[in-house]
Amino acid sequence: MTPVQKLASLALLILMLMAGAAGVAWQVQDWRMGEKLAEQVGLHKDDLAAISNAAAAQARADQDKRLAIEQDLAAQDQQHTRELSDAQRNQALLRDRLATADVRLSVLLDATDPASGCNVPAAAGAVSLVHAARRAQLDPAHAQRIIAITDDGDNAVIALRACQAYVRAIAR
Repeated sequence: MTPVQKLASLALLILMLMAGAAGVAWQVQDWRMGEKLAEQVGLHKDDLAAISNAAAAQARADQDKRLAIEQDLAAQDQQHTRELSDAQRNQALLRDRLATADVRLSVLLDATDPASGCNVPAAAGAVSLVHAARRAQLDPAHAQRIIAITDDGDNAVIALRACQAYVRAIAR
């Protein structure tokens, strides 16, 4: 072999060794990067699992809170309905008693008012059950209107209490 051929074959051998070393280097680099990526994937999975567990716990807590509020509101609604029906029953009973003359609505008169001009006797008569100083009975129709007004007022107060309880329950 000529020295040029020897030099060419040596150069070729060096190139082949360098190519082989580069291939090995790439394989080592690939192995190291694969290991790092696998580690990062594992950490990422752990982070995602922790985030999902925290989100699920928060959702359960929110659902429990919502259920508790719904139960409170249902109990308050039952109480409101019971109060309203009791008030309506009492008002109906009072209206019936006024209509049948079981009860008479009367007003207390101011005995010191000279402008009233009402000559209602100060003392209760023998057949009267009224023990106040000076009273005047109201016309039954006027008494019915007054009872209707108080019925509306009672309903409004009950509804207001129900609304306030609802706002308090929601604001918690």
